[in-house]
Amino acid sequence: MFVRSIRSCPVRPQPTFQAAKHQYRGFHSSKQVSIVSNSKSSSLFATNPPLPSTSTSTSTHLRRYKQEQQRETLSLSKKAMVALLVATRSDSASINPANALLAMPGWQPGPDFQDDMKSFVNEGLRVLLHGKSIVVEDDLDKRWEEVTGEVVDEVIFFSKHTAVSNKPALTVHPIGVPHLREGDVPPQGGKPGWAALPNPRMGPWLRLLKKIAEARNLVPEFEITLEATHHGPVTNKPTMFLEIGSTDDYWKRLDAAEVMAQLVWEGLGLGGGTDIGNWGRENDKKKVLLGIGGGHYAPRHMDVVLKDDVWVGHLLSGYSLPMEDPNNAKGERNTEIGGTWKESIKAAYEASKSAFPGGEILAHLDHKSFKGWQKNAITGFLTEQNIKIGKPNNFY
Repeated sequence: MFVRSIRSCPVRPQPTFQAAKHQYRGFHSSKQVSIVSNSKSSSLFATNPPLPSTSTSTSTHLRRYKQEQQRETLSLSKKAMVALLVATRSDSASINPANALLAMPGWQPGPDFQDDMKSFVNEGLRVLLHGKSIVVEDDLDKRWEEVTGEVVDEVIFFSKHTAVSNKPALTVHPIGVPHLREGDVPPQGGKPGWAALPNPRMGPWLRLLKKIAEARNLVPEFEITLEATHHGPVTNKPTMFLEIGSTDDYWKRLDAAEVMAQLVWEGLGLGGGTDIGNWGRENDKKKVLLGIGGGHYAPRHMDVVLKDDVWVGHLLSGYSLPMEDPNNAKGERNTEIGGTWKESIKAAYEASKSAFPGGEILAHLDHKSFKGWQKNAITGFLTEQNIKIGKPNNFY
């Protein structure tokens, strides 16, 4: 599924997801939470409010009162960073993994966020469920912070994956549409020229996903793969999509949903474990791969990222690097190569650099995917921008 250049972002504080986990241990419950029911659940974030004494509707008073209670209850966690996981009821490949995750122990109803959304809390994870397309609800991380007072450290989306091949796949990828010009209409959310901060967990979680899927005998039926940077929605914190592909039969597969749920459970260290892919704790090897070139499934970059201890930022496939042929119709050669490829590279690089504070971002090129003039232009531009180029063995 697709800023000019993104604004320079300040260095993010190191994640404190584990602190948030311990903060919420008192909320654990063995009761299974259902997110498909329309019935109103009792919430530990609200108590019985007094009756309204004005002409304002009872429902308005109730909502305001509950929000005040939520802010008070959550005030202790204002400095603890939490992960926000988003799913939609409109997509079986999104709602099924969410249901599988919520069937695990420790969940409680979360704060009232929006009338058409439900939320759930477990240690340092917040699950947010809505009914729209997964790519249209912009700024959910910022909106969550404004309503709850909590600080969102990362955003994870469950979604379906579509492909012309119709092959079954479990995928991980960053989001953004850095190649689009201002005024372009993104076909699947986001905003032109924008690249989200890539979630540093992507590389470690891709490797974990492969292990879980193999253990549950979904491999080789399902391909485990990265995807290139594409689509929205707009987010402000490090973000990744976890997708099940590629047809309705596979989107509905409960075994695939359970694998994705287990990935999040283990990856975030819920239930007493240690989270995986924590850049603030595990960044001894500070080199981060910025993929440039190749197809949508980034096979050359995948070969590197599947190795242990490799970190991955944005992945720009050929379609995110629009380059105009320097030879015009008369056979004359232009010195400037048009297209938004430079803006795309700069946006992806800056976003990756902001997501990995202290890291060394190395461009990894799929050389065989470029023509000679394209490769020369890209390598020259990277040199101008002081972006180092890495070979596979530079990342190990």
